[in-house]
Amino acid sequence: MNHSSSARAVFQHRPKDECGVFAVFGHPRAAEITFFGLYALQHRGQESAGIVVKNDKDRKFKSHHGMGLVSQVFNGQELEKLPGTRAIGHVRYSTTGSSTLENAQPIVVDCSRGQIAVGHNGNLVNANILRDELEAKGAIFKTTVDSEVILHLMAQPTNSLGDSSIVQALQKVSGAFSLVLLSEREIIGVRDSFGFRPLCIGQADGAWLLSSESCAFDIIPGAKFVRDVEPGEIVVIDETGLRSIKPFVPKDRLGFCIFEYVYFARPDSTIEGVNVSAVRTNMGRELARLHPVDADIVIPVPDSGNYAALGFSEESKIPYDVAFVRNHYVGRTFLNPSQLAREFGVKVKLNIIRERVAGKRVVVVDDSIVRGTTARSRVMNLRNAGAKEVHIRISCPPHRFSCHYGIDFPDPKDLIANQLSHEEIAKYLQADSLGYLDEAGMVRATGRSENKFCMACFNNKYPVPVDPELNKLVLERRDTRADSLVFAEDTAPRLFNGKL
Repeated sequence: MNHSSSARAVFQHRPKDECGVFAVFGHPRAAEITFFGLYALQHRGQESAGIVVKNDKDRKFKSHHGMGLVSQVFNGQELEKLPGTRAIGHVRYSTTGSSTLENAQPIVVDCSRGQIAVGHNGNLVNANILRDELEAKGAIFKTTVDSEVILHLMAQPTNSLGDSSIVQALQKVSGAFSLVLLSEREIIGVRDSFGFRPLCIGQADGAWLLSSESCAFDIIPGAKFVRDVEPGEIVVIDETGLRSIKPFVPKDRLGFCIFEYVYFARPDSTIEGVNVSAVRTNMGRELARLHPVDADIVIPVPDSGNYAALGFSEESKIPYDVAFVRNHYVGRTFLNPSQLAREFGVKVKLNIIRERVAGKRVVVVDDSIVRGTTARSRVMNLRNAGAKEVHIRISCPPHRFSCHYGIDFPDPKDLIANQLSHEEIAKYLQADSLGYLDEAGMVRATGRSENKFCMACFNNKYPVPVDPELNKLVLERRDTRADSLVFAEDTAPRLFNGKL
């Protein structure tokens, strides 16, 4: 859908999730297992979903993609059409390339090496350069997503499908990528050398599983978490089992996105040996120590503020209460940005129980403030409900910079922390006080060292150099050239059928 940017700004007040990937090798109902895995990863992307399956009888992959939630794209009938023992799946929020069915993943290509499919979580910062080089050599792309670049690199004539082709391809790409790939013989899981995005390994009834988060294993009967894929590791799963390849020089500094712990990951996931809910609770404790306040109750903004509020309450000894009621059945709202629409957009998602806050000094704990419009509306609603004081506490530092590694933050000029000082933000929110967690406290809450994380959206320290002009539609800028291109007759069919 094409909606005005102003309308989207009204409702998309939070950083958008990246993507989720899942894979199965060696299960008789691989598509069904992948469906459940994607269902558990739905929080990572709600724009589109897809599954690609390979069985031993057919050379051709079978696939199904659609726009919307996993439950909207797949049903029992669709899954029955995807027989096979090997599958990869993907849920998407677009970080490079617009939200269209053509850009839904996993992406499948057919080349001289056979069929290959890829599901990608992350963002390649040199995709535009590589795509120009590949197109100059005659490559024809059927999407505007950066992930397709990897498939074209793997399909280069000098490569052979298998370990060598994926290693050669990954040596050329730069940025963030956790990948699941399906070939005609194997499934491959990859994590970039900085480890920006999570990827883990599981097992269920003899089958191997790969997932963006461990929470996906919990809903699959008999499944268990084995370990995380390490930064820079390639795991290859075939009939002989799982083998690990570590072809790249280890990094002295890693770059795991700390915002996974703050907001993105599900609280029941364990990432890098640390439970996400425990980290968020620790962030709340750190926040209470850094910004103490006299108040009557601590309330979370659900759901991402729940555990930080619990930690704040435990540390401050201020009672924890629930005053916001979340409507779990609200999807995206595309109304014109009228005043009525703005009020509807806030209240329909979170309503206030007046009796919980009337006459009380309230601490509101949330994970972030991006533009500030929604936070301001919440404060006003609390005051209208009778709150005596409203104190805002945020479980991460102020966002000031873009993410080029797979999170769709607004333009830096639209981030409130770049527009106003701390005191001005508090005044704009109409809050009695405002406190952000600092970087040191955020890192302490994880129990890991600072050099394990990427915090570029807070401190402008990018582990991989980036072009500040890049945005999610960078690969679509070349569309303006299409009108001047004249395709030879022998190349036009390749363009339309998506073959390399």
